[in-house]
Amino acid sequence: MNIAEQEFPFPAEHASNVFGQFDANMKKIEKTLHVTIIFRDDKLKLIGGEKDCDRAKHVIEQLLLLSQRGNDITEQNINYTLSLSMTNEESAVTQLDSDVICHTIMGKPIKPKTMGQKKYVDMITDKMIVFGVGPAGTGKTYLAMAKAITAFKANEVNRIILTRPAIEAGEKLGFLPGDLQSKVDPYLRPLYDALYEIMGADTFAKNMEKGLIEVAPLAYMRGRTLDNAFVVLDEAQNTTPAQMKMFLTRIGFGSKAIITGDLTQKDLPSGTRSGLDDALHVLKNIDEIGVCNLTSKDVVRHPLVQKIVTAYDEYDKKKEARQKRKQRTTGKQEKK
Repeated sequence: MNIAEQEFPFPAEHASNVFGQFDANMKKIEKTLHVTIIFRDDKLKLIGGEKDCDRAKHVIEQLLLLSQRGNDITEQNINYTLSLSMTNEESAVTQLDSDVICHTIMGKPIKPKTMGQKKYVDMITDKMIVFGVGPAGTGKTYLAMAKAITAFKANEVNRIILTRPAIEAGEKLGFLPGDLQSKVDPYLRPLYDALYEIMGADTFAKNMEKGLIEVAPLAYMRGRTLDNAFVVLDEAQNTTPAQMKMFLTRIGFGSKAIITGDLTQKDLPSGTRSGLDDALHVLKNIDEIGVCNLTSKDVVRHPLVQKIVTAYDEYDKKKEARQKRKQRTTGKQEKK
């Protein structure tokens, strides 16, 4: 392999942000793309194969552009830009940076961080009903909440309704103390947390008192018609087919509904079919309904979460393959 060298200017004021603590980001780029990176006198030198150097240069340029726009470069930025570089799509990282949905109460911009998330956000804008399906950490609920709050502030809807099935995650909690609201609040806590971060506790409390924001278990939706509302159903994998049908038939004029769920984390009793599974099959041919399938590539939590999700996906695939082989073997033996 011919060794090439490339040198280009790099502003020193962005070095610490792009390079990371103890140059961790640069070391990851070096290891992944098989290049050597040297920074000296406001210039960056790349040494390696010609194609590897070109790829490394494009990755670093995109990260520098993110930094110049005021972003803190995270490990997720590095990992995702490197993964996109394998298909020459690394420029998509800076395109994502311009799609700001809204800002948190602390002024932090909320925006899609992966192409899958961007597709999801665009689908929410365009479609009346959207299913966001994917593993933990892909931003399904958080981005839906951000879009709901943005629509509410812009007077596109009159109220926000957030709901999820009140079902225990594989453990029996027994009788909980307090009134009805106290009993269901633990199940709805993740929704409250996102609302507090985006709206602020005071604004949320005021709108809650006026009935403009409602956080309630799914059972409360029966018998209602939800007009001019932005409705988010979270943890939809824990609904039954009857509950899902009930929810979808509540949606009225001027409303938008987002249904989020992770098909790999069902807490339903054994043998019970998930309403999310059912709905994805029954409604797949309706154009006005969007389905966005997020993957482990769209995980934006700690990088370890992405590895955990990937490991479980691989394990489930192997387990499914073993079961199919076992069924085929059993079938052949029975024929004999």
